[in-house]
Amino acid sequence: MKIIDLIRNGKPFVSLEFFPPKEKSAWPGFFDVVNWLAPTKPLFVSVTYGAGGGTQANTLEIVSRMKKEYGLEPMAHLTCVGAGEKNIRAFLDSLVDSGVENVLALRGDPPKGQADFVPDSEQFRHASDLAAFIRAEYPSLCIGVAAYPEVHPQAESPEKDLEYLKFKVAAGGDFIVTQLFFDNRLYFDFVAKARATGIAVPMLPGVLPVVSLAGAKRMLTFCGASMPPDYMAALEAADASGDSSAVAELGVAYATAQARELLAGGAPGVHLYTLNKAEACLKIIGGLGLSS
Repeated sequence: MKIIDLIRNGKPFVSLEFFPPKEKSAWPGFFDVVNWLAPTKPLFVSVTYGAGGGTQANTLEIVSRMKKEYGLEPMAHLTCVGAGEKNIRAFLDSLVDSGVENVLALRGDPPKGQADFVPDSEQFRHASDLAAFIRAEYPSLCIGVAAYPEVHPQAESPEKDLEYLKFKVAAGGDFIVTQLFFDNRLYFDFVAKARATGIAVPMLPGVLPVVSLAGAKRMLTFCGASMPPDYMAALEAADASGDSSAVAELGVAYATAQARELLAGGAPGVHLYTLNKAEACLKIIGGLGLSS
C-alpha cells in the first residue's frame, strides 16, 4: 500500500528506519533485527544506503525481502548521488517489479572524502528534481521527502529552506519525514511555520534513541542537529559512570518521553531511527501504548 493512504487512516503510529550493513555476510544479523521488530507492526519501514550510493542494489534486495518475507510495507531511499536517468529508471523499475510502492526522494550526501555535494547529472541536482521525475514517470508510486526542523545546514536562511520544502512537495512529495531532533518545540514550531506557508502534507517527526554517547555526537556533527544542554550533560554523566548500559537506558527513556509528547501534540506518528538496535526500539514502542 501507499504510505500516504496508511497515514490517512488517522491512527497514531510508529515507522522504522533501517540502515543495512554493506557486507552481505552481516545480513543474517540484520534480518534478525527486522524479525524482532516486525511484530510491533510499524506503519512502514524505510531502508537507506550509504553516502555515494554504493549499496543501492542492497536496498532494492532488502526492501523486496521485507515485503515478501516479513509482511512489512517498505520505502526505499533514492538519492541524486551518481544519478543518471538510466540508473534511476532501473532502480524504480525494480521497485515496481517487486511490488514496492513507496520511495523517499533525497538529494543525498556527498561520497566519503568529498566535502560538498557535486551533482553527477544536470537532470538530478536536487531532491525536487527526483520527486518531479518520479511523479511524472512513475505516478503509481508514493513519494516521501525530507525536511530539517533546525534548517538544512546548507540553506541560505530558514525562510529559503521552507520555500524549497514547499517546492519539493509541489514537485511530487506526498508526505514529509524530518531529520532527527531532541527538542520537540523545534518540530512543533517548524510544522506551524510550514503550515503558514501552505505546506499541507503530513509531517512525520524523526526520533533517534541514543544508545551510545560517541555515536550520538558523531550523528549530531553529521546532520547538523542540536541537543539540549541538560540532556547532553545527563548522557555524559551516564557515560562517565562506567555502566555500559546507563547511556542506552537514559536514551530509551528520553526517546519514549519525546515520542509520547509528539503524539499527544498532534504528530501523525513517529519515525524511529532504529540504528538497527532492536532492544531499544522494542522498549520505546512498548512504552507508547499504541494499539495495533
